[in-house]
Amino acid sequence: MAFDFNGKTAIVTGGTQGIGLEIAKGIVEGGGHVVLIARSKDKGEAAVAKLGEGNHFYQLDVSDTAKARETVEKIFEEVPGVNILINCAGVISTKKFDEIDDAEWTRTININLNGVFTMMSAVYPHFKAAHAGTIVNVSSVAGKIGGGLLGTAAYASSKAGVNGLTKAVAKEGGKFGIRCNAVCPSLTLTDMTSILSDENSQRIIAGIPLGRAAQASEPAQMVLFFASDQASFVNGEIGDCDGGIVLDG
Repeated sequence: MAFDFNGKTAIVTGGTQGIGLEIAKGIVEGGGHVVLIARSKDKGEAAVAKLGEGNHFYQLDVSDTAKARETVEKIFEEVPGVNILINCAGVISTKKFDEIDDAEWTRTININLNGVFTMMSAVYPHFKAAHAGTIVNVSSVAGKIGGGLLGTAAYASSKAGVNGLTKAVAKEGGKFGIRCNAVCPSLTLTDMTSILSDENSQRIIAGIPLGRAAQASEPAQMVLFFASDQASFVNGEIGDCDGGIVLDG
């Protein structure tokens, strides 16, 4: 299914692989353009080349606060019509709580939560001035249930923070025409989750009512909906794409 992104340009962090790349493809297929952000220059340039003319890549580690803000300003100077931000960059932390040291905690929070905050904070004045803008954050069911599927305490905490931040920005930004939503996938077949052993994968799948992992394109579809004008009255939603794990009301 293609959502209409004609006249839209989206910044997509972590957009060179997995869910992020599927999101980028969906925007381009819908007539829009993307600005991909990722740490790997080779992956970024290769992804943009496949997506075609009018798309861009900027190399960035979103946990580098100063560089992230500088890069966002550069994007708004060089790329016209940016009106969507999709935060998909992230890392997994699988250590048990009593094995998490300060370095592991800081790394996970810096990328998964602080990186999301910095990107949102950097685009917010531009969206506010335009009285229009859409933000979608890729979170995780771990942020709702305390981890235990793939990511554990540090990961779950970072994603719970993303969920709270999403709601806060939706509440404050709504009067400025800014929508902010999040999508919470469960186990999704990507390079990032390929570190799982078959035993752990089956254990996780056993807890999913649909009895399987998601393809990257499936949570991407929910992100694309939230990012599109078809969701013009959806704001502050933390949507689950999890095969039925959370079942919240």
